Amino acid sequence: MSDKDAEAANWAETTEQRVLDEALRLAPRLGWNPGLVRAAAAATGLNAGEAQLLLPQGPRDLAALLSRRHDKAALTTLQAQDPQPTKIRDKIRSAVVARLDAAQGDAEALRKLSAFLAFPTHLPLALSLVWESADVLWRWAGDTATDENHYSKRAILSGILVSTLAVDMASGRESALKHLDGRIDNVMAFEKWKAGIKPMNLAAEVAGALARMRYGRG
Repeated sequence: MSDKDAEAANWAETTEQRVLDEALRLAPRLGWNPGLVRAAAAATGLNAGEAQLLLPQGPRDLAALLSRRHDKAALTTLQAQDPQPTKIRDKIRSAVVARLDAAQGDAEALRKLSAFLAFPTHLPLALSLVWESADVLWRWAGDTATDENHYSKRAILSGILVSTLAVDMASGRESALKHLDGRIDNVMAFEKWKAGIKPMNLAAEVAGALARMRYGRG
């Protein structure tokens, strides 16, 4: 990569994060929509052309940026843990809790985002992002599976992650941890890990979790 290309990439990454910061500040009032992107971009000093170049998919791009910011923060927390958990159950619990902590400060913006992602046309994006988060956490936990277990583990953790986040936002951390421990108890047997869950079940769980995040119901 040339110096010019590196400079452009650095500008894009830095500016994306600045726009995201503004979007998080404005989302509780404006909602998660194209208007939010325009307002956040303007607050960052971008013109319409620059905003389109940087975020061609508008609120969908912002959603991905926020999810990946939370993933990165969770991974930083997990890598700094001393001592590191050794049992897989403890690793998964620590991973989910770290991801909850990463999202906690953006709860009001996440409620607006959940309303956006709950639209049927946006649900595939929600599934993709939670799957990506599950993959990040499994890789931290040391998973190297390349067969069907790779997919079943991520499907299961996706369901645990999104449902626990919904409980955390609706009912608080104590309830979320009880829910998390119960879900881990239900899937720790190897045959259950291997069996996985059907994609439609995961889609239904994500849709239900988005509704709980949006309306704050336990």
